[in-house]
Amino acid sequence: MRLADGRPRSVGPARGRPRSEAVESAILEGVMKLLEDGVPLAELSIERIARTAGVGKATIYRRWNGKEELFVDVMRAAEPPDPELPGTSMRDDLVVLLESLRRRGLMNRSSAILHNVYAQMKSSPRIWNAYHVNVVNPRRELGKEVLRRGQRNGELRADVDLDLANDMFTGPMLLRAILRPDAELPEGLAEQIVDSVLAGLRPVSSPAPAPDRDSQPQPQP
Repeated sequence: MRLADGRPRSVGPARGRPRSEAVESAILEGVMKLLEDGVPLAELSIERIARTAGVGKATIYRRWNGKEELFVDVMRAAEPPDPELPGTSMRDDLVVLLESLRRRGLMNRSSAILHNVYAQMKSSPRIWNAYHVNVVNPRRELGKEVLRRGQRNGELRADVDLDLANDMFTGPMLLRAILRPDAELPEGLAEQIVDSVLAGLRPVSSPAPAPDRDSQPQPQP
């Protein structure tokens, strides 16, 4: 498979001479080719990657500190790019975020290589941790920032726990995309989830107080 459009963001500090997008793309494509050929992550050495990409090992080490950082960039480049939020409302931003999760779920289902690589990553604690630190956690923090803005703008109740609320929005989509591979991921699912959850989390007008029974006129016998 071809890597997704858009240059991956580096997970490490800039090192050595100026970076070349063409060289980086060749390295990332080289890793994906090896994975497509069935080479397990554990057997992917920097030397083998360099040979496949047609570069020297030093070229890779100038751009990544090690295999963990390189694999994270490979996976990030293979996924759809992170969405640009419209910023028109909390609801609209949440729909865009969940739609991105839906599309990632569809891509993972259609790509045997991605599904296989994710499974292998979970068996490598260092790579899995690097992926969470550099990819998953920033996406989660972006969702929480959308909710924070919603609280400031009065779109979300001030007493709502943001970690819990974020799980309530993303949980149903992740459940269908990852834990239930047979579940449908239809268009419009993001809107359906967001609107259903917001129905219980939006601020509501205080109900009118119940009448005081003692102050009501008592029926005459």
